[in-house]
Amino acid sequence: MVAAANQETTRERAGLVRRTTLFVVIFALLQLSWQQLQGSSLERLVIDEGTVRPAVALVNFLTPSVEARAVGATMRAVGGGLNILNGCEGVEALFLLVAALAAASLPWSRTLSGIAVGTLVVFVVNQARILALFYAYRGDRSLFDTLHGIVTPVAVILCVLGFFYGWMYAAAPRKASAT
Repeated sequence: MVAAANQETTRERAGLVRRTTLFVVIFALLQLSWQQLQGSSLERLVIDEGTVRPAVALVNFLTPSVEARAVGATMRAVGGGLNILNGCEGVEALFLLVAALAAASLPWSRTLSGIAVGTLVVFVVNQARILALFYAYRGDRSLFDTLHGIVTPVAVILCVLGFFYGWMYAAAPRKASAT
């Protein structure tokens, strides 16, 4: 009985080490690949078209009087704007989620659907982050510094972690309740 329990514990540890290693390798490969694309047309597409333009559209929807405009990687407006650089587009948070889902013990269909839904979650959370930074920069530079350096990066990671936890919880097998 003890030997069987020890064997099971050893298998669990080996599985944890394998999944952790897989997570680190996938995240590192995604991150290194993205860094190699710095300055490329794909990076410009993600930042300029996929991040800045939607953020400007949201600003103009929420506060039309600001008259924000997208100029490449910059959100311009009277009173101050933002430059969206590599690292501000939410890709790293997405890479963390992709690596975590790929390393989890889920069927591939559940992993792929988690990546699809998670991509939308990361996009929405990052757009909210950019809007908060945009308005903070225009209103209170010290608040901007705190939000940019501490609060919003942690908030994005916590949102992604919450999504991952919820996705894993929803995928977990349920015990039938005895009635």
